[in-house]
Amino acid sequence: MQYAPQFLFILLTATAVYLFTRKAMMIRRNILLGRDEALNDQPARRWKNLLLLAFGQKKMFRNPLVAVMHFFIYAGFIIINIEVLEIALDGLSGRHRLFAAPLGPVYGWLINGFEFLAVTVLFFCIVFLLRRNVMKIRRLISKDLDGWPRSDANYILLTEIALMSLFLTMNACDTILQSRGFGHYGEQLTGNFFFSSFLHPLLGGLSTGTLVTVERTCWWLHITGIFAFLNYLPYSKHLHILLAFPNAYYARLEPPGKMKNMPDIQQEVLYSMQPELAPAAGANPPEHKAFGAKDVTDLSWKNLLDAYSCTECGRCSAACPANITGKLLSPRTIMMKTRDRLEEVGKQQRTGAAADQRTLLRDYITEEELRACTACNACVEECPVSISPLDIILRMRRYLVMEESSAPQEWNAMFSNIENNFAPWKFSPDERGHWARAEGQAQ
Repeated sequence: MQYAPQFLFILLTATAVYLFTRKAMMIRRNILLGRDEALNDQPARRWKNLLLLAFGQKKMFRNPLVAVMHFFIYAGFIIINIEVLEIALDGLSGRHRLFAAPLGPVYGWLINGFEFLAVTVLFFCIVFLLRRNVMKIRRLISKDLDGWPRSDANYILLTEIALMSLFLTMNACDTILQSRGFGHYGEQLTGNFFFSSFLHPLLGGLSTGTLVTVERTCWWLHITGIFAFLNYLPYSKHLHILLAFPNAYYARLEPPGKMKNMPDIQQEVLYSMQPELAPAAGANPPEHKAFGAKDVTDLSWKNLLDAYSCTECGRCSAACPANITGKLLSPRTIMMKTRDRLEEVGKQQRTGAAADQRTLLRDYITEEELRACTACNACVEECPVSISPLDIILRMRRYLVMEESSAPQEWNAMFSNIENNFAPWKFSPDERGHWARAEGQAQ
């Protein structure tokens, strides 16, 4: 029985790491279902994006108050979990506060710093819970969050509150047991920690045996909660905690709003303008390539990484003029539906199930949503983790127009004019300058 806690901890750790790794590999395979896209140029700019957008959360600071609160939660949760290393080594070795002796006085400063961050995380998580459920910020109560997405955000905040509370309670019990010189607690005297010492009046009246039980319970619940949180991430919008970094690095570096031309279409236009460059009549016709995207496998891997990186914060939809004016389009919903469809397609491929007849276009995202987009780029500008709903929308609109010839009548008239007159207007090229001569005569 002496080694039972160590064996249990090793089993818990191995199970958590295995389950997380398995799900992470599934997500990686799903992302790689997308088409190739080269995004490895200008590494210096990419590292700068990673540091400013992912680590520094640059875009969040457009709203400084919220940004500071979010930064403390983000930094606090990440930094506090450095102490998981000590917990893991304690669990594996059967020792207690393994780093206390080697670090000496520095150890106390570190734990006090962790406790400060724990208190800020706890406090700001409560604030964010109130913002979501009491203040009812418009983008946080939108109908596209009904059901699981809204619950997901609350579960994460409640989990972080619980983990920080366990951390502080564990430290408070530990330091009281140190002061009583009980067992191995008395062997590593760290002194009191500032924030957890406020719990001493509440816990100081407990018996030594009860304190040990509370401290051990908090220790096990804390590490189990962290492992559970780790395995919850891949099923949650909070996967952005991990994917924001590669997504920022692989962000497209073209000027915002620049649309990519399609070489095959450019070539056809060139042939129409310079017929002498067209292939000979007997030449083999080029292999047809589907234009645009009908399903997730027609999108690029970066589009699919975007879908998994979405934080569902709604800043894109709040800035979208189509959404603001009551149209059906919500860029946030575009990303959420893309991720849902990708999970479905990935599952079919893993299990060998027959492909269904559903597609991202129409079964998940309607033509009305796609056509409401003005391509203004507001959603891309607002996204804190460099996601581009616009790129997915444009790829799907290209499929509608170029593969299905499905476009509003106004668009078809414009396309016809461009084809026949090389301009959106219904004037022949020879007559296009007549307005200037008429204007000159009038003067």
